[in-house]
Amino acid sequence: MRHLLAFSILIITVLSCKDATKTELKEDKELKELFALMQGSFSSEIQSQVDSTYYNIVLHMYPIWEEKGNFLYVEQAQNTRPNSPYRQRIYEVKRLSDSTFSSAIYRLNTDSLWIGKWKNPKAFDSITLENIRIKEGCDVILKKVATKYFTGKTGDNTCVSNMNGASFARSEVEILEDKIISWDRGFDANGTYVWGAEKSGYIFNKLD
Repeated sequence: MRHLLAFSILIITVLSCKDATKTELKEDKELKELFALMQGSFSSEIQSQVDSTYYNIVLHMYPIWEEKGNFLYVEQAQNTRPNSPYRQRIYEVKRLSDSTFSSAIYRLNTDSLWIGKWKNPKAFDSITLENIRIKEGCDVILKKVATKYFTGKTGDNTCVSNMNGASFARSEVEILEDKIISWDRGFDANGTYVWGAEKSGYIFNKLD
């Protein structure tokens, strides 16, 4: 009887481990898919040609610190001023739950030192998490809605911003196989729009 009980416990344990492994593999696969979709160089050139109210922006997103997790160095600049980016960030992509992911946003100390370093991601091995500062309340919370298609946004008024008279910023994002659509806007304390694209988000087509 003892042997039978021990055997039953062994079977249950093995089956439980298999189920846990399947779940873990599924989670890793989805997170890997999201992280891969976010990587590369992108451009809003096509959109700018169709609608002159949109600038021709280049966006570079490349993995760094690969042994530490899912981190990306992010750089954005007008196409005519590639060496003068207006945004440099580090994103950390991770799973929050069975159905949600987050992209936390960090500021770099001394942005100018990292201009163009998307071409050489190993350069970031010289710094650590202690050398960057998280932007509290600015995480983008993402959900998978289809194969190679994720959507997400920040909290409505959680991301503090003082740019151009704003009190907070709001971001909405769509991540697809061939493009990223990003709509960043700033609002004052009364919720009145003060900066950002008015009509809809920027469409960044993937270049590589």
